[in-house]
Amino acid sequence: MTGTPIIPDVDSPQVADVATASDPRPVADQPTVPDPAAVQHVPELGPDPRAAYREALLELAAGDPRVICLDSDTGGLENTFGEQFPDRYINVGIAEANLMTVAAGLARRGFIPYVHTMATFATMRAGEFLKLDIVGNRLPVRVIATHGGVSAAHFGTSHFALEDLAVTRALFDLAIVVPGDARQIGSATRQLHDLPGPAYLRLGRSATPIPPGPTPDLVFGKARVLRAGADVTIVAAGPLPLLFALEAADEMAVEGIGAQVVDLHTLHPLDRDGLLTACRGRAGVVTVEEHRPQGGLGDAVAEVVSAELAVPLRRLAVRGRPGARVHDQRTVLQAHGVSTEAVLAAARELLARRPDDRTHEPNDRPIQQPAPHSAAAL
Repeated sequence: MTGTPIIPDVDSPQVADVATASDPRPVADQPTVPDPAAVQHVPELGPDPRAAYREALLELAAGDPRVICLDSDTGGLENTFGEQFPDRYINVGIAEANLMTVAAGLARRGFIPYVHTMATFATMRAGEFLKLDIVGNRLPVRVIATHGGVSAAHFGTSHFALEDLAVTRALFDLAIVVPGDARQIGSATRQLHDLPGPAYLRLGRSATPIPPGPTPDLVFGKARVLRAGADVTIVAAGPLPLLFALEAADEMAVEGIGAQVVDLHTLHPLDRDGLLTACRGRAGVVTVEEHRPQGGLGDAVAEVVSAELAVPLRRLAVRGRPGARVHDQRTVLQAHGVSTEAVLAAARELLARRPDDRTHEPNDRPIQQPAPHSAAAL
């Protein structure tokens, strides 16, 4: 390459625009020849989850005058919803407890409030008000919790949400949805809108890779099988956990191992029958989540599977103390036990424990519970 870099005389780093002998045009104007190897390994990014949600919310508001948007300085709603429906947009500021209480009052008056804050603030800072004012009164409030898991890893531990699903699962009959594909956010939002009670929608902060293929359907309350396989089952919730599960399944397929991948996007109500069907007769079950081991997806699956099927379970979740150093979302997950490699290791360990004799009766019989004592026998 010959030519003189055209660089402004400034102190800050700049991009050099270089003309070559073979093509006198500046590099920026030259045709780009992609590297096939690089293109092959770069996954397609999905839509920005918050932008996808805002688009769905605007559609709902246009068709239902009961929709009220309650903001807490999250950014992005004031110049979208606020501009189109200024009389139905309220920004309460960084006051999450007040946010929940205002939403409860509006719901009592017949509105359908959509409240917006980060997942850790919705369930920790405002958890008592979510519990008492909204869930305790069975009010149709939609809690839109962004920055779920470690998707705001660059902000530090104050913005991690690794306990929110444990909190929300413990609240009575609160609908909980964790889309694993940003293309499903619109569908999830519309289905939650029709529920009579409260709902919690957990979203990430930024765009993440999406599974290949057309936009999959999301049916509220129904587990979705993304890969069929008879050897081991991988159950995931959330974008990156689902991506890790699919990557591991694809790698095992090359080895002749059939890994069934299940997107368990709805944590309440849980698709008990679908989950049992997906896990029955397999060497074991691996769960993958962007959450602490306690109270999240792994516990939800274990509560169902361990009570009905005699299959071993391995739970991959965020362990240890993340946040000592600032990293991106995927790096934090990989450093704390949630990765494609971790899924592969857990699945292979379960397969190694499976008896060699495949002619034995499938290990899928329900565990027999002792008969309850009658009153006369006590």
